[in-house]
Amino acid sequence: LTEVYSSSPALGRYFRSAQVISFSNESATVIYQLVFSVPPSTKGFMENTMNPDLIRNILRQNIYDED
Repeated sequence: LTEVYSSSPALGRYFRSAQVISFSNESATVIYQLVFSVPPSTKGFMENTMNPDLIRNILRQNIYDED
């Protein structure tokens, strides 16, 4: 995750760390925490740049690119 987000053109400059919170071998589930350092609030920044869908899609695109 660290490599994915730190190299992202959209989020790389804001990304600080990724940490696994919980991992289950039985269900192949990983819960992780991403830490970003964001600038003082600007209009639309959190809604657009830090949108949860955008953050998920960056990881999803990386997985697709690996295949």
